[in-house]
Amino acid sequence: MSFETTKRELGELYAFIKLLADGEVSMGNPEGMPNGWKRHVCCIERMEHDGYRRYHPSEDEILLISGTKERNGTFTEQPDSRRTVSRSLLRALAPALLQVLRSGDSQEVEVPDEVEQALDTLQIFDLEAHTDDRTDFTVTWDAPHIRPVGMVVRSRLGSMNPLLDGGRTANLKLEQSGIKFATPTVNKINALPESPDEVCQRMLMIERLGGVLKYADVADRVFRANLSLIDLHFPRLLTEMLRLMHLEGITRISQLTERMEALNPLKIKEEFIEKHSYYRHKVKQFLLALALGMRPAKIYNGRSQAIGGLLLVQTDGSLVMYDRSDPDTFADFLYQNSRFLKGDIEKDKYGFLERENGKYYFKLNAKVGLLKR
Repeated sequence: MSFETTKRELGELYAFIKLLADGEVSMGNPEGMPNGWKRHVCCIERMEHDGYRRYHPSEDEILLISGTKERNGTFTEQPDSRRTVSRSLLRALAPALLQVLRSGDSQEVEVPDEVEQALDTLQIFDLEAHTDDRTDFTVTWDAPHIRPVGMVVRSRLGSMNPLLDGGRTANLKLEQSGIKFATPTVNKINALPESPDEVCQRMLMIERLGGVLKYADVADRVFRANLSLIDLHFPRLLTEMLRLMHLEGITRISQLTERMEALNPLKIKEEFIEKHSYYRHKVKQFLLALALGMRPAKIYNGRSQAIGGLLLVQTDGSLVMYDRSDPDTFADFLYQNSRFLKGDIEKDKYGFLERENGKYYFKLNAKVGLLKR
């Protein structure tokens, strides 16, 4: 019996199946295309509701082993759990999944019976990972003695999870000064009708009425500390980029960074911008930290997280990989292929004048995702 799922969930599964079917993946360049280098799959480990599965590809077969895993990473094989699956099954399954992913414009898709039967043979019952570290599965590349790394999947064939998920903890605060607004004026500003550019319209109205919005702080202390680890001035830089995103309608992070280089909101020496690419470097550090697991409400210390790399499913079904062993290429890719997203205003509680300790503040929300092209 067929079942329904989302393209996002199916995209993760497709990347897993495609890796096993091909046994290798191309490394990506900054433009999101293969760079000519390949990594070979030695083992893929995936979590299911009843434990872990290890898949070891050989020339004609996949060795499947079920087991449990301790907190220290020790894998214990279950008795009589070993079985082999013909690799031809995966080589047929990958294009079948791709066909489903490329069907129609809806994010909801129906998976046919033959695909479900193949997944049962592979003992795959959960389409989406249930890990606590945000990885989708773990891969041992090139040789058995190489340390396995956690991978995350993003698919351009469906909606993608953001790199930074926004939420109230990702809000940044601007203090309203210049003139003291009466309560009816504040209510009038906040009552502007809902629209795609309502945040922009409120900021422009504040300015027309003589108000000034100036960076004040990060709403959440943990997120403030995480951003400050990139640079002590990065919270202010991020706020200025978000402000410009709303006022000028620019969402691509590379373009906004170029505007920061021209405007120089931190008032640093021109030589530092031109010769050392200060703004560009800091933005790339921020994006790389997000891709490797930095979250707004979880303490980030700059050390490597469980995420070791990103697998990108292209619109033609091909895969390219970026990993932390080549941080420059990874960061260049993120810089050229990321954008700010607008979160839900009511849910994330931003875009309004709010009174706090006798002052009014206007919050902007940071949410970052990959381009869909």
